[in-house]
Amino acid sequence: MSSTRPIDARGWLFEVQDTDADPNTWLPIAGINTFTHSPGENEETADTTAFESDGYYEQDVMQRGASLGIEGQYRIDKVSKAQDPGQAYVDTVWANLLGIDSRGMVRWRHNTQTSWVVWEATVTPGEQSGGNNDKTGWSATFTRCGAPTTAVVTP
Repeated sequence: MSSTRPIDARGWLFEVQDTDADPNTWLPIAGINTFTHSPGENEETADTTAFESDGYYEQDVMQRGASLGIEGQYRIDKVSKAQDPGQAYVDTVWANLLGIDSRGMVRWRHNTQTSWVVWEATVTPGEQSGGNNDKTGWSATFTRCGAPTTAVVTP
């Protein structure tokens, strides 16, 4: 029997950096119940097929890209009625920035991992929706700008 096992999707953690606070202030995003990491998003290639390719396609990757989509439920504090700080930062601060100010930092990891994946990214807020017997939905898509980095998890 193999000693490797699949990990639970509910163990993923997502955070955004609050640039208005101390540079090391990361805000967890609550209420997430699904995510999609697309490591090939915005990839661009150049066709390098030539006669000597003997009829087989060839290419070089000229640009790498990636995106991270997170979805869940719009969350508020029961007492103060304030939106979850991570969601609120995305909705009310980051999503309103333009030009060179539109880039921010997002990081994520599984709770079994000892390093964060860290991106400089732009964010596109998603739709908030719901029906009669639903909870209100919340989502955002982060598009990586530049190369990814990592950071060690600190207590």
